[in-house]
Amino acid sequence: MKSNATMKYAVTVVCSIIAIAASFFVRKIISDEDVNRTIKVGYVYVGDLCDAYTGNFAKAQREIEKIYDEKAISFAKYNVPEEAVEPVLIDLINEGCDIIFTTSYGYGEKTKEIAAQYPEVQFCQATCDNANTEPVISNYHTFMGSIYEGRYICGVVAGMKLDALIKEGKITAEQAKIGYIGAFPCAEVISGYTSFFLGIRSVVPEATMTVKYTNSWSNYHLEKTFAEELIEENCVIISQHSDTSGPAAACEETDVSKSVYYVSYNESMRDIAPTTYLTGSKINWTPYMTKAVEAVLAEKKIESWISGNINGNDIGSGFENDWVEMLEINEFVVSDETQERVDCLIEDFKNNRIQVFKGDYTGTDPYDSDDTIDLSEGYNENKKSSAPSFHYVLDDVITIE
Repeated sequence: MKSNATMKYAVTVVCSIIAIAASFFVRKIISDEDVNRTIKVGYVYVGDLCDAYTGNFAKAQREIEKIYDEKAISFAKYNVPEEAVEPVLIDLINEGCDIIFTTSYGYGEKTKEIAAQYPEVQFCQATCDNANTEPVISNYHTFMGSIYEGRYICGVVAGMKLDALIKEGKITAEQAKIGYIGAFPCAEVISGYTSFFLGIRSVVPEATMTVKYTNSWSNYHLEKTFAEELIEENCVIISQHSDTSGPAAACEETDVSKSVYYVSYNESMRDIAPTTYLTGSKINWTPYMTKAVEAVLAEKKIESWISGNINGNDIGSGFENDWVEMLEINEFVVSDETQERVDCLIEDFKNNRIQVFKGDYTGTDPYDSDDTIDLSEGYNENKKSSAPSFHYVLDDVITIE
């Protein structure tokens, strides 16, 4: 009996060893296949490397090429008009792209249609809000950084500058007027200038704002002209949600007898406006895009591979995952304590200690006067989507020209 038991035990041990070895070799084969797997990555850009918006995406592309080298072969298309994206997407699909990044809001509708026709290709659309609307397409994804966090901090920096000007007697609190050049009256722009304004008001509660829309993402002449007009209207701080350096140039060219300062978006404008530039913020697209490529290489679902606020096929995040970044601070123009204040605010955002859209304010939808909001209870931006959704113009304190 003992001999039989011993024999059964030995057989069991041998079988276990064989099973473990077999499992190891299977995993090794799969791992080797993953190591040798190569994919093609497509990029569709609304601009080119001359504009900061596209440049920030291109930075992520370069990082992907650096990390994955020959495993991820790039195919980039520049200066693609939003209404002409379909043939460009078809070209990338015909090139054999396994994943395609589309980078302008206006691409979203057509990209989703194409995704439905090519389920073997993953489509990742930046700044859009339609991944979870019907029909939901499993290979169509949206993503964006919570840029309102960065804009709020920019507002605090601008508010600190205003406060210093008030204390120096250069302006009064009632003269703390902000000028803002926005591209379009859409939620992304409205949310951005509102969070910027609320950051300013956390320091200077008397501040007011005037907004001018260019109805274009990139129009140097119009952006500069509007900035000049706002300066003539005695705006002390100028900022923008548009893609050229026109507003920065307008601030720097203003007569030194006027106190005018500038806050940028997407890139530092210190070289263009060295005496008026304060700071800026931008979205860092690299964390999402590199991990999305990694997910495709590993043949995993993108949303299972990336840290962030996940809602269906949509992912967003802010400072906590480095999806939002502050740009350099111009230490020659701001106060010594500004950097420390910025660092503290970043930590507050990382630890969810700030609710930006809250206060004694009401707002109205510019397209529907019956759609209003009371911010006394607060509004959680980006809670259900990575794209901004706050679309109300604050009553009495923000004017649209």
